Amino acid sequence: MLNRQIAPPIKDATEFKLDLPPYKKHVLSNGVEIYAIDLGNVDAMMINWVFDAGNWFDARNGIAAATNRLLKNGTSTRSAFEINEHFEYYGAYLSRSCHHETADLTLHCLNKHVAELLPVVAELIADSVYPQEELEIYKKNAQQRLEVNLKKSEFVAGRLIDVYLYGEEHPYGRYSRMEDLQALERDEIVEFYKQYYQNGACRMFVAGKLPADLPLQLERYFGKLPLHAPVKGDVSYQPLIKPAKEKKYDIINDPNGVQGSIRIARNFPNRHHPDFQKVQILNNVFGGFFGSRLMTNIREDKGYTYGIYSYLVNNMQESALMISTEAGKEVCRATIEEVYKEMQELCDEPIDDEELQMVRNLTIGTILGDLDGPFQVASRWKNILLNGLDEKYFYEGIHIVKTITPEELQELAKKYLDPAAFFELIVV
Repeated sequence: MLNRQIAPPIKDATEFKLDLPPYKKHVLSNGVEIYAIDLGNVDAMMINWVFDAGNWFDARNGIAAATNRLLKNGTSTRSAFEINEHFEYYGAYLSRSCHHETADLTLHCLNKHVAELLPVVAELIADSVYPQEELEIYKKNAQQRLEVNLKKSEFVAGRLIDVYLYGEEHPYGRYSRMEDLQALERDEIVEFYKQYYQNGACRMFVAGKLPADLPLQLERYFGKLPLHAPVKGDVSYQPLIKPAKEKKYDIINDPNGVQGSIRIARNFPNRHHPDFQKVQILNNVFGGFFGSRLMTNIREDKGYTYGIYSYLVNNMQESALMISTEAGKEVCRATIEEVYKEMQELCDEPIDDEELQMVRNLTIGTILGDLDGPFQVASRWKNILLNGLDEKYFYEGIHIVKTITPEELQELAKKYLDPAAFFELIVV
């Protein structure tokens, strides 16, 4: 019998054994790979089509984003209204998103309705027509959003810091201007669609309580399309990263504003570098969660901001170590000085065992949350596979969390937390 008057023993999260649920791989007749996570008791599922169609492949700013956004706005047999009505009728949601290297279509639905929904998704990939009137609506809305966003200091800061890190000609540093949106033409969007969607490189991630015949359904609707698997090791386009020569910038965006947006960042290698996962632990100590040193000092002690965080930017080719916050414009400079003081302290003194154990538990707990459910597991696998890694990377990360020492973290701080290596931007 369970005695509820006796409290159960408390365990550190680091004592838990974490397992990454495996995927089952299917390959369609056209070579497209499917990664299936069959988990869960809820009659729901997710299918994610990932195309090599991000802004990395833009011939001109904004084409990739517009092509992705307008993908469900009309085919030769259905209008945008009819497409949306079809998905709503079955209680499904089809979203799309465009990133640096990739662009996505993601379907969430009840598994009993997937057979009615897949043909329409296949129709969008094979037969979108991009009506001129839909493009005009998109351009008008995009310009209005941009006009509003350019008045926000945090939006401007996010654009500019990427330019300083990578260069304005690099896909990571490019951003759309008003004239780019005005210049969008249907012909170039259709050409991008034909090359990168109709005949593009595609991968699929499916998760949830999956129907037994799902592979057959996917083969039926997508296996005969002229899609193909990504070409491994394709380095046909490798733009040079050209960081800015100057390190410090003060931008006045709104003379009447009372708040400034601060970005402090340095270039950093991608996930294949041996220090990447170790620096993630250092970053958690520094500014990666609500109880971090940056938050404790700058929010709790000084009261300069509602929140301040540091993080490693999620890019495939090259990452960045970023510190981001908003503060009253009269204390922006003092906020930056406190950030540098916290960097110096991590370089000067090893982290004590109690703080390190707390960060270990936090990190393991975060990973446990990321594995709570089939969609989260699929997202974890997607991140691993799209970056050219495998399950070894996951388990190496767990080992690092549990075994990294204060001395190792101090050496990493000396290597990567040098204020002279950081770009510094204030936008008010």
